[in-house]
Amino acid sequence: MTTPTPTPPAARPVRLLIVDDDPLVRAGLTLMLGGAADIDIVGEGADGSEAAGLVGRLRPDVVLMDIRMPVMDGLTATEVLRGRPDAPEIIVLTTFHADEQVLRAIRAGAAGFVLKDTPPAQIVDSVRRVAAGDPVLSPAVTRQLMARAAGPGREERADRVQRARRLLASLAEREREVAVAVGHGRSNAEIAAALYLSVATVKTQVSRILAKFDFNNRVQIALLVHDAGLLDDGDGHGLS
Repeated sequence: MTTPTPTPPAARPVRLLIVDDDPLVRAGLTLMLGGAADIDIVGEGADGSEAAGLVGRLRPDVVLMDIRMPVMDGLTATEVLRGRPDAPEIIVLTTFHADEQVLRAIRAGAAGFVLKDTPPAQIVDSVRRVAAGDPVLSPAVTRQLMARAAGPGREERADRVQRARRLLASLAEREREVAVAVGHGRSNAEIAAALYLSVATVKTQVSRILAKFDFNNRVQIALLVHDAGLLDDGDGHGLS
């Protein structure tokens, strides 16, 4: 008699914290997200100043964070939370496609953003993807954000270019190629095919780049490549 194969245990639901100063928005998000069997809404906060305490007590995997809030805005709260050793992933909520505050949140370590009028199914999918380590910024949105990244001053832009090129020049050649491919918005599978690598090797290279630069996600790598002016330079040269 054949012994049946044991059924693997179900994955633990994603623990989600919602932080928004509008109680109607919180109620709407709770309603749309609470119906997903694999998402567990562990708490709500009405201001960014509450986020640190709630995260410490509730241990969420993902925080859905409004940007514009009184007392402490979502940007400051994101910076505080991402500075913790046990930092949760953060998705920022906004009403704008390419807002300067969104860009700053991404640089602070947010894993992406969703618009408040995003269809419910896409918000649910965004929470799942971020919990799995996949940033929720489409290439089109990333390009919009990058267009805002140059800064208003010529000196500031020049400093950013020099810093970005110096950092990228410190990478090994293969790491640099992977970084440029990330900057072009390519997935791990696409990078693997283009560079004749395995997907596992690409993941390892991305992890090394993140560790070397103390980055939180691949969107920050893409912004660095943009700052260096290499999005039209697919081979990663020109870093001297």
